[in-house]
Amino acid sequence: MNRFQDAGQFILRVGISALMMTHGWPKLQKLKSGGEIEFFDFMWMGPTVSLALAVVGEFFAPLLIMIGYKTRWAAALSAFTMGVAALYVHYGDSLGDKEPSLMYFFAFLAIMLMGAGKWAAERETKRQ
Repeated sequence: MNRFQDAGQFILRVGISALMMTHGWPKLQKLKSGGEIEFFDFMWMGPTVSLALAVVGEFFAPLLIMIGYKTRWAAALSAFTMGVAALYVHYGDSLGDKEPSLMYFFAFLAIMLMGAGKWAAERETKRQ
């Protein structure tokens, strides 16, 4: 892989994760507040568990992706979270309202397929 591809993977990985974390941080604060939680109830797990899972997908997994550690697994968690947001939480909404979730979904899906790349804490070795 050439250096421009390495730079592209790094920019995608760090940029999209940093942006996603701005959505996860307020949810983390809401979870830590200890007050009554009003949140989408995914698969009847309850709003608190659903919020905790969203925090994992929107804050902690992107943090791992940014540093390049367990990137494929973390990206799968974030992609799943954004798939749920687009297809369940915003099910009845217009495409314009679903678009941010879908854009994050496709970006994390691409990261999951490509991996962290050369500039990562856990460098992947090429299999030959």
